[in-house]
Amino acid sequence: MQNVHISSLISKYNIAVPRYTSYPTVPYWEDNISQNIWINSIKSNFKKEEGISLYIHLPFCESLCTYCGCNKRITKNHAVEQPYIETLLQEWKMYLALFPGKPTIKEIHLGGGTPTFFSAENLNYLISNILKSVFLVPEAELSVEVHPNYTTFEQLKALYDVGFRRLSVGIQDFDDKVQYLINRPQSFEQTQNIFEQARKIGYTSINADIIYGLPAQSLQTIKNTIEYIKILKPERIAFYSYAHVPWKVPAQRRYTEADLPQAQEKQALYELGRDLLKEAGYIDIGLDHFSLPQDSLYIASLNGTLHRNFMGYTTQTGNLLIGLGASSISDTGGAFMQNIKEVEAYQTAIQNGEFAIFKGHLLTKEDQLVRQYILDIMCNYQTVFEKDMSQEELEDHFYELEQDQLVIYKHPHLQVTELGKMFLRNIALQIDKRYWSKQENAQMFSKAI
Repeated sequence: MQNVHISSLISKYNIAVPRYTSYPTVPYWEDNISQNIWINSIKSNFKKEEGISLYIHLPFCESLCTYCGCNKRITKNHAVEQPYIETLLQEWKMYLALFPGKPTIKEIHLGGGTPTFFSAENLNYLISNILKSVFLVPEAELSVEVHPNYTTFEQLKALYDVGFRRLSVGIQDFDDKVQYLINRPQSFEQTQNIFEQARKIGYTSINADIIYGLPAQSLQTIKNTIEYIKILKPERIAFYSYAHVPWKVPAQRRYTEADLPQAQEKQALYELGRDLLKEAGYIDIGLDHFSLPQDSLYIASLNGTLHRNFMGYTTQTGNLLIGLGASSISDTGGAFMQNIKEVEAYQTAIQNGEFAIFKGHLLTKEDQLVRQYILDIMCNYQTVFEKDMSQEELEDHFYELEQDQLVIYKHPHLQVTELGKMFLRNIALQIDKRYWSKQENAQMFSKAI
């Protein structure tokens, strides 16, 4: 009977909905950011004692993974490395000029693309030059995304030498047919080699990315992949739902919808993966994430310091996130800004001494309050509403979710139930005022399941 109930909920709530790494979500930004507004927002939200998170986007890849929705540039020309790094450093100097003193860094993340497209020497050069201009807190978290096919011992060692202790290893699925369809051939042996090298060097935490809902995936491929994961024993796991958005990612047209698991099948993949991970000692955290109990992500979830931003879940709280590189997103707490996506145009803007603004949003007071409520839901499974939210309106929005046993709502308190944890995006959607006022943009998002 329980399975029938869950199946009906999946059918009901499998709608296009944001992932809520920000609020407002990008399609609802008002593009009201100019050079002066952005500069003023940086200056007014800089708090030296709070520290800065730094995201650096390295967009280059040697081959195209067809499922990937990230901003990337496919090339085998490594001559692009040095000019791009010099532009990143120039952009960072522009931010340094706005800070009243030497900034404190508590987090650096290299994302992509494939950050390990860059040579060991260039990665070391980039980070070393940034670290010369900052204070690095002792508990700072420095992490990098790696593709095992394009990662060497030398690169891992070069990053370790400048303070990196965390890796995020893309895996997705170890099945040959799935890997063929998503154009990501990657053997278990290659992946295991990266884990072993990283641990030998001294990395203390490794995250593995897995995706469910990929073309040709089945319960058996998920089971086999989790068996391999148990051998690798990463400290953290991101178990993401595949977002099928071929209108945004043309490469996803390599396969058809007929190749994809449908909603009920896809949910079965997730439930099997989740149960196997829990049996292996992992604890589910927030949306899509699992960790071993000794990992700092789980500890942060227990003590209420878990945070979520454009980089996903993090143990580092704070308002100021600076994004460097093409398409990267920055967040001051009061404003969002995304850089120009096209590499050459981004480089031209920075070389001309201007921030490479593509789009942005200046948050209203209401935006900031709703943002905090959604953050509480996504990180802590609960929130307490203030007077800005109408009790009558909230009761209307949460009535069905209460009937479906996804939440317990007793104004002003909202608590997500154990069953509701499967539907966090749908729960957050209920208080997304931008979404409800502009539903014509709803299909910009992937399905919840």
